[in-house]
Amino acid sequence: MSKHSVSVTVNGTAHRSEVEARLLLVHYLRDELRLTGTHIGCDTTHCGACTVLLDGKPVKSCTLFAVQADGRSVSTVEGLELGGELHAVQKAFKEEHALQCGFCTPGMMMSAVALLERNPSPSELEIRQAISGNLCRCTGYVNIVKAIQHAAADMRATRHTPAYVPAQEPAQVSR
Repeated sequence: MSKHSVSVTVNGTAHRSEVEARLLLVHYLRDELRLTGTHIGCDTTHCGACTVLLDGKPVKSCTLFAVQADGRSVSTVEGLELGGELHAVQKAFKEEHALQCGFCTPGMMMSAVALLERNPSPSELEIRQAISGNLCRCTGYVNIVKAIQHAAADMRATRHTPAYVPAQEPAQVSR
């Protein structure tokens, strides 16, 4: 199997690695970088548990190769918290009880963050459309939608800085 050198900035930190051509991004994040917040659900893009942001856009990392992220920026659920403070979306999920079993939560949160970055005042329909690629097996959609509405209001009130806009020093290179 051929190996390729990739440089990927993940949650503001640059990483350089040698990876096999067929290594999926979700396995790169979980196995190489030990960022296990991104879940593997279906391996077919149907459930959205593996959703991360690639250059600010939600993607299913279970069907994207790590080499396709070369030279790009990836944000995972671990990158939402900044300076010990939860992101508005994380706080809202907790406050609105939008966490049931929690398996879908990282993907739901990343889809919500991407939505609120491009649309700070989404309607309920727009929220439901934004998370339509993320399945909640516990069927907790009512509270998830409430949480996203709650986060939107908080972000508008506080002009919350999206987590995937690095607020820290220039990235470090690891590996």
